[in-house]
Amino acid sequence: MPFEHRPVMLDEVVAVLSEGPPGVIVDATVGGAGHAGALLTARPDRTLLGIDRDDTALAAAADVLAGDRDRVTLRRGRFDELTTIMEELGHDHVAAVLFDLGVSSPQLDAADRGFSYRHDAPLDMRMDRRRARRAGDVVNGYDPRELAHVLRTYADERFATRIARAIVAARPVETTGQLADIVRDAIPAAARRTGGHPAKRSFQAIRIEVNDELSILAGSIDQAIDFLAPGGRCAVLAYHSGEDRIVKSRFRHAATGGVDAPPGLPLPDDVVPAVRLVRGIPRTASPAEKAANPRAGSVRLRAVEKLAV
Repeated sequence: MPFEHRPVMLDEVVAVLSEGPPGVIVDATVGGAGHAGALLTARPDRTLLGIDRDDTALAAAADVLAGDRDRVTLRRGRFDELTTIMEELGHDHVAAVLFDLGVSSPQLDAADRGFSYRHDAPLDMRMDRRRARRAGDVVNGYDPRELAHVLRTYADERFATRIARAIVAARPVETTGQLADIVRDAIPAAARRTGGHPAKRSFQAIRIEVNDELSILAGSIDQAIDFLAPGGRCAVLAYHSGEDRIVKSRFRHAATGGVDAPPGLPLPDDVVPAVRLVRGIPRTASPAEKAANPRAGSVRLRAVEKLAV
């Protein structure tokens, strides 16, 4: 299946990140290069470093960006490896960084990847298929308390304990279809009638655990801010509350110099903030985009701009 990715909030992201100095744009989750291609078009004085842990996504990005190959460098890796990749390439600073978090539609649609409850497939869910841990290792290897913690922490699943016990009782669980049925049957019938597929939250939580998505996010944002040139911007598209809380916290930490000051009050004279929050940008997708692209329904956009020291 072709890796055809519809970029979320494309116009808004381009508007935010087109401000600032010339130089390198880092798309830390380049995917199918929808955002990356538009950002290169908007600023001919910039080049691109595209990072992704998914080999299929990188191949698609290379095809999409073939016309600009002299301005593009692609690297396979996680976004928490930004510092290592930058050092390998000899870059000291960048003009912009974009994180488009979570799973992409092509990954969900590829049945053999095991991301979706809509397809019956082996329990995989790895974004980087070089990694050893699969969803099956989490589902069949974690004890009930560990499983419940994953479901509660990464998906706010209120029936986490019931679901965890049901999974353990049904082991071995080998496919996504089996897992979806177990989760569905563990949730009370009345609670299944609203909120979409009853297994949606559990699949999200297990995917996040398999790929360390939240555990690497805070440090990755800090790395990105460190590499920004004065006037450069970092923007993040987050799709659920756990991601957005981390993004908001790290941006606020950088904007207050690490001082926990009440909002609206001036910072102490000896505190030097690293960034300013970019205000006045659309935080959510437009109603038209939400209607056309289900992935845009929950997105939140936040951005900061690096200050001169």
